[in-house]
Amino acid sequence: MKIYENNLINIQIETSEIPWLKIFTNENIKELSDCSKEIKNEIFEKLDIIEKEMLSFYKPEKINIASFGNYVPHVHFHIMARFKEDSYFPEPMWGKKQREANLKLPCFDEFYDLIVERLKEK
Repeated sequence: MKIYENNLINIQIETSEIPWLKIFTNENIKELSDCSKEIKNEIFEKLDIIEKEMLSFYKPEKINIASFGNYVPHVHFHIMARFKEDSYFPEPMWGKKQREANLKLPCFDEFYDLIVERLKEK
């Protein structure tokens, strides 16, 4: 689900047991090095906002930021709040499941509303 868009990027929710957002370029660009300076700045400005808000709101063990697109060759970044109690920690979310999640996290919808407000401020 898309929660934010401007002329350069869009931000989407990845449905998961953890807070997980993805930043995509609107233009179909295969590699980060092919992005204009303006697009790169926009990506990293929004990524910084999301990471800081995730840290403040959820107090996770770690923030994971990933960028790869072998199945979808389109520049995008995953930003995930990780917790010792999530199903995969310390493995990546694409790794081997370690346990059943035991998470009691604040409401995702409240967090996503907060993110949208912060993103609109910039």
